[in-house]
Amino acid sequence: MSLDVRAIAEPDLPDWCRAMHTGFLRPPAVTKEEVEFRRAGIDVERTQGAFDDGRCVATFRSFPQRITVPGSAAVTASAVSNVTVSPTHRRRGLLSRMMDRDLRAAKERGEAASTLISAEYPIYGRYGYGPAVWVTEWEIDVPRAGLDRRYAGPADGGRVDLVDGAGVRELGPALHERLRAARHGVVDRDTQWWQARTGEMPHPNHTWTEPFYAVHRSASGSVDGLLVYTADDVWEAKLSQTTATVRDCFAVTPDAERALWHFLLSVDWIIKVRTGLRAPDDLLPLLLPDPRAARTVTHADFLWLRPLDVPALLQARTYPASGSLVLDVADPAGLAAGRYLLEAGPDGAACTATTRPADLSLPVGELGTLYLGDESATRLAALGRVTEERPGALALADTLLRTARRPWCPDIF
Repeated sequence: MSLDVRAIAEPDLPDWCRAMHTGFLRPPAVTKEEVEFRRAGIDVERTQGAFDDGRCVATFRSFPQRITVPGSAAVTASAVSNVTVSPTHRRRGLLSRMMDRDLRAAKERGEAASTLISAEYPIYGRYGYGPAVWVTEWEIDVPRAGLDRRYAGPADGGRVDLVDGAGVRELGPALHERLRAARHGVVDRDTQWWQARTGEMPHPNHTWTEPFYAVHRSASGSVDGLLVYTADDVWEAKLSQTTATVRDCFAVTPDAERALWHFLLSVDWIIKVRTGLRAPDDLLPLLLPDPRAARTVTHADFLWLRPLDVPALLQARTYPASGSLVLDVADPAGLAAGRYLLEAGPDGAACTATTRPADLSLPVGELGTLYLGDESATRLAALGRVTEERPGALALADTLLRTARRPWCPDIF
């Protein structure tokens, strides 16, 4: 059997979409509207398919992405999405072939890392990815939360206003860029992202329901936060059982974040709030007078990161203290393997290849896990995933790499 793995051409797009539907267990029919939607948002040169006698049986796509790192700088990553293998063609190495092609192309383009949202935990570690960002979702029992239900708005002169989709398209992109510049783990959003999520160009396979949009304006008039939510309008025996589901909520000031949550938790008839995917150290649930009113419904790995250019990655971020570490990075694919001297400090870092003895030895995926500051090298060493070659190196790595707030990526891609 001949299996051809290659970049798709535009005429392949309907068959590629059908194969992607099949892999994700969705109805395989493909509409013209979906093909046009996909065509507007993909680069066919970065979109691969595996073909068996001309029929697409596996899919893979990547696109350029900007991800914020500790210290507010951003690095360019190759974001991977739409990865499927049809059930008739499993265990034949198709994912490995597509992944290898994409990672080597990303390395040649100078992209410092590759990122993805993993549908299944065991798949991507073997390709050098490590879980770098985790998320938590809560369900809040509003009557138990203890907030003043008579709340009428911020007491500091700010205000919360409802806007429409056009207003979000006008205000949202610049506000999100302010968030991305301040919060590590956040990735950029392109024009199609905003169009799809405000009804201007909704995904043709998703039933579009107009949500509620609210923005926070400070006392000076600047827009500092955005909240997007829906409500299911459920009543039983003349009593509301309505649940509000947050689709998006972000703010660039703590005041704005608190005001948006207090606004939503004070809306009449809302009994429960599903928060959407938040950082595990979100202001919720400690924002609530009774934090036990927030029940954890999801806590899981989310964004995975695969280093491709170790010096570029380590030099892009800042560090809370000064120190130097020699990292011996193992990478069977040969893309990021080497021994690197990191000389770090609050103002930045230098990272170069070295022949000095290693302080820490670790696989490339564990470096991906440590990079955004969410994980402890000491913990990974206890699990047998990192080796301390010099006494004290683990403690120094945790001092240098860990961050005061956990990284957050609110977007599925």
